[in-house]
Amino acid sequence: MDDGHSLGFLFGLLFLFLIGSAFFSASETGIMTSNRYRLKHQAKLGNKTSQRILNLLQQPDRLIGVILIGNNTVNNLAAVVATLIGLKIFGDVGASIAAGILTFVMLVFCEVGPKTYAASHPERISGFASYILVFLLKVIYPLVWLLNKITNLLFQLNTQSSDKKDKLTREELHSILHDVFLPTKHRNMLLSILELDNITVNDIMIPRQEVVGINLDDDIDDIIDILRGTHHTRMPVYKGELNNIVGILHVRNATRFLGQDNLTKSEMMQYIREPYYVPESTPLQAQLLQFQKQKRRLGLVVDEYGVVQGIVTLEDILEEIVGEFTTNISENHQDILPHS
Repeated sequence: MDDGHSLGFLFGLLFLFLIGSAFFSASETGIMTSNRYRLKHQAKLGNKTSQRILNLLQQPDRLIGVILIGNNTVNNLAAVVATLIGLKIFGDVGASIAAGILTFVMLVFCEVGPKTYAASHPERISGFASYILVFLLKVIYPLVWLLNKITNLLFQLNTQSSDKKDKLTREELHSILHDVFLPTKHRNMLLSILELDNITVNDIMIPRQEVVGINLDDDIDDIIDILRGTHHTRMPVYKGELNNIVGILHVRNATRFLGQDNLTKSEMMQYIREPYYVPESTPLQAQLLQFQKQKRRLGLVVDEYGVVQGIVTLEDILEEIVGEFTTNISENHQDILPHS
């Protein structure tokens, strides 16, 4: 083979090795910066590429191992070929000249350029790269396994599942919600949900002096007038004063007996449900789940001594999330509202 053909062959090899180096550099950045939550969502929808990328990310030691082995291999081969080219063209000083030129070329075209592009387009790069990396991992798996074992032994690394690392703190979720593009209304709702754990029932309850209820000591005619004129859907029933709670009356059920003649309090008691008490220090997130579990919409808020402090409703908690309801109460029934 003459020098012309030899140089052409060497330049061709060098070009291939530089392409390989750029590929591994871009692959590392592209896969590592991919949005894992978007990948998980797409994988649940059946996207095989997303699932393949997730499989690589679930074992980062193997992923990094195959990338570094591949990158170092092509970089070293590129250095050898560049040295041979330099010696053929420049003679004895060719090795130094080739090293300088190769360093510049690799920094620009195999490191900075590919990594910058991959950081801007991680999904485009990671999707393509995952095919090749999975294939290479199968081919050189014994070497990757040995490298990881030695590395883990020397540095006492824990390479177990990264599920815990994927979990976000409340502060991290706050930052994500502020950074991502979302309509302001939706962002505020999500932020409000995150804050439910920091707000207690005591912070949003209707205080006892504003609670509207039914006093069994009142005359039955007065009680019926209250029921006919109320806009509330549920009302506490008590005897004498609010601490002597008898139960909760669903006003809609009460309409069954409002038209009866000679109605007695005993007959009305058949429609009263046992009271549901809520400690005033209960976080709203926990209380929201309790309302769902107990199939309740209204709770009597009590202090540490069992004294009724007020009332909390499911609507009160929902207003903390979506904002205060503005529906006209003359058009729709509501639960307990402040007494006007």
